[in-house]
Amino acid sequence: MWKALKLAPWIIAAGTAWSLGFIYNVYQGGEISSLRGMYFNKIALAAQVKTSPRLIILGGSGAHYSINSEVLEQKLGISVLNMGLDGPVGLNVILPSILKVVRPGDIVLLIPEDLILLDDDGLLERSASFGIATGQPGLGGIPVKMFVESFWLQGVATLRSLTKSTVDLLEQGRIVAYYSEPLTSRGDPTADKDRTSEWWEMSITNTISPHAIKRITQFRQEVEDKNATLVLSLPWIYASKDSKNINNVQDISRKLGKIAPLVYDETDYNLKSDSSLFADTHYHLTLEARIIRSQQLAKQLKPVLKNLEAVP
Repeated sequence: MWKALKLAPWIIAAGTAWSLGFIYNVYQGGEISSLRGMYFNKIALAAQVKTSPRLIILGGSGAHYSINSEVLEQKLGISVLNMGLDGPVGLNVILPSILKVVRPGDIVLLIPEDLILLDDDGLLERSASFGIATGQPGLGGIPVKMFVESFWLQGVATLRSLTKSTVDLLEQGRIVAYYSEPLTSRGDPTADKDRTSEWWEMSITNTISPHAIKRITQFRQEVEDKNATLVLSLPWIYASKDSKNINNVQDISRKLGKIAPLVYDETDYNLKSDSSLFADTHYHLTLEARIIRSQQLAKQLKPVLKNLEAVP
């Protein structure tokens, strides 16, 4: 009993430190905090758009940072919502987290990056932490071990992140994280991201995984159960057009096209060789490039939407 009493102050101190770390990471300044805020902002924006049909853009950051919804709305004549999130959240979690906003008549456009398509089980490094941060623990079938480990780590604030947050507060008066920039009324990010390292052309190392095929096929049924329609698109990627890349993207295209209507630039499979189109990653576009991409995407979607209108 005496030993327990002697340990009590240490236990209380450790619990307090963990709790403060959890509040920081999830609610006040960590990267998962900014992702959480962006997600809830997008959910709220989706609820405000009452018109039908709506085009809902879905995917990781390669969807979030590649679309100009205003351009798409002007070209297609329907409301557009950019619901792109973050690739490391994983396919298993991204899809059900957005399914809740889908309404009858909606067209859901999934733009999955290779990070998502090549993954073997649909769960990546932010899958569990995203569910925890958004109050949806276990979303996407998170294994118990992964959930427990992630939950514990949410209470551990790194020195690097704390230092960055302190500098942000001193220099800008607020904590700035990756997804903390303001969104437009349609969910588009409003800023460019600057690349600080040298560019290199990306390699597509493999084709789509069996799990991704199965999960996207299941998602199509889930979307159709809501009387909505799933359409797919390849993302724009700064990548080499060597034979291996082309062969892998061709195979990805062939397999995705069997699941749902698929749109892409047939001349290059959306593999782009101009690095000036891209911001900080091989999937994120500059503000100007998002306009070009959206103009092309609208042209590709028009015949698909026309066909959908013709279906009784």
